[in-house]
Amino acid sequence: MGELLNAGMLSVASLVVSLVLLLAGLVAWFFVNRASSRTNEQIELLETLVDLQKRQNALLRRLCDANEPEVKEAPKVAEETASNQDDDFIRLVAER
Repeated sequence: MGELLNAGMLSVASLVVSLVLLLAGLVAWFFVNRASSRTNEQIELLETLVDLQKRQNALLRRLCDANEPEVKEAPKVAEETASNQDDDFIRLVAER
């Protein structure tokens, strides 16, 4: 009779262990699935932001091109004097 009781307890114990593992698996699946769906939502939002930023950049580029001043000869003269000043500075540095 003791053998039957031990065999019955073994099957109940294995059933309880199986149920606990099943419950743990379901809880883990729930959190992984939840994290995955939140990640997908965040990715969609980030893609939307990137699209909006591209549109803003295109509009800004058009605006800058429309408001761009005409090129004048004065900046070229300023560049020449700047290069002459750079040459003068190099001459002041002592060589070793």
